[in-house]
Amino acid sequence: MSVTTPAGFVAAGVPCGIKESGDRDLSLVATADGAPVAAAAVFTDNKMTAAPVVVSDAHLGASGGRAAAVILSSGNANAATGAQGVADAEAMCAAVATQLGCDATEVLVCSTGLIGIPLPIDTILAGVPALVGARSVEGGEAAAEAIRTTDTHRKETLIPIGATGATVGGMAKGAAMLAPNMATMLAVLTTDAAAEPGELKAVLREAVTTTFNRLMTDACRSTNDTVILLASGQAGPVPSRDLAAAVTAACGDLASQMAGDAEGATKVVTLTVTGAASDADAELGARQIARSALCKCSWFGQDPYWGRLASELGSAGIAFSPDTISVSYGGVTVAAGGVSIAHDQTAVAAHMAQRHLDIVCDLGLGNGHFQVLTNDLTHEYIDENTGGS
Repeated sequence: MSVTTPAGFVAAGVPCGIKESGDRDLSLVATADGAPVAAAAVFTDNKMTAAPVVVSDAHLGASGGRAAAVILSSGNANAATGAQGVADAEAMCAAVATQLGCDATEVLVCSTGLIGIPLPIDTILAGVPALVGARSVEGGEAAAEAIRTTDTHRKETLIPIGATGATVGGMAKGAAMLAPNMATMLAVLTTDAAAEPGELKAVLREAVTTTFNRLMTDACRSTNDTVILLASGQAGPVPSRDLAAAVTAACGDLASQMAGDAEGATKVVTLTVTGAASDADAELGARQIARSALCKCSWFGQDPYWGRLASELGSAGIAFSPDTISVSYGGVTVAAGGVSIAHDQTAVAAHMAQRHLDIVCDLGLGNGHFQVLTNDLTHEYIDENTGGS
């Protein structure tokens, strides 16, 4: 189950010296023959855009949406590094291209780690020959390990494309700064289905919209977010809807794994706002709650403090009536008509003690609906992010 399960792909992950720990920090996903295939990507919309995002976006434009490889480094984001950062990202692509025998514009690049620190480019370039030399069909696990930063474990997925025999494989990293749109995350997806770059881009953008873009752990948006999809075509064409469903399922699985591994989190919260005047209002309300430190702290404390949820909804700038809102935890309604009601407190307490919480806020005003995936706020999150870590 890895990014190399779809036919036509190889991968590798090696230590090159970016991380002082000596752990793997350089990753590669490539076509088995080094030839470019259809590719698409979705990037962060943070205007403080990291150099690898700038370079990968430009390369996809120059190649007409085709790529032979993706090189990923962890331990340094190569963000806020100016013109030198762009030159370093280009150098990473050129080094891989030289080894694979493809054009530099057919290589995409991703980096993750601390912001504002010059990339140790000489260290990385010295490690590229060993990285490319280590690529194999069995290299998916090592590649997924090599992109970890504060992740506690690698994140991989494999989804069948209907009954076609084709698959979508993927790997991702992400444990904090997970907020719309996307997260402090990198993801590489592969498929052996045949598709043109335009179709891949449409499929990937829609998949990201309903998965990664609904993941919010700490309301902070990254400079480096990138999701890339490569299609070897070796399994032949598949129905478009089946491809779209599989890519969405793969992205959803990876997003769920990231929510479960969020920095310091003890709870994974599926938060639904329904009964809103519109879907747009429901989204605004859900995101307002998901970014609320007060609400997050109550989840950490296993406290079904529904008043905090209602307060956030009332301040979200959406249609709202305190007389129609209801709130439930784990399917048990604790408030209706804007006031607390009698309920099974033991059942609610048992639900709040679980790892996964299911919270629904019904505004009672219409058919609007939106769901986000979020987490609690803990002491460990503060410890992890103190002192620039």
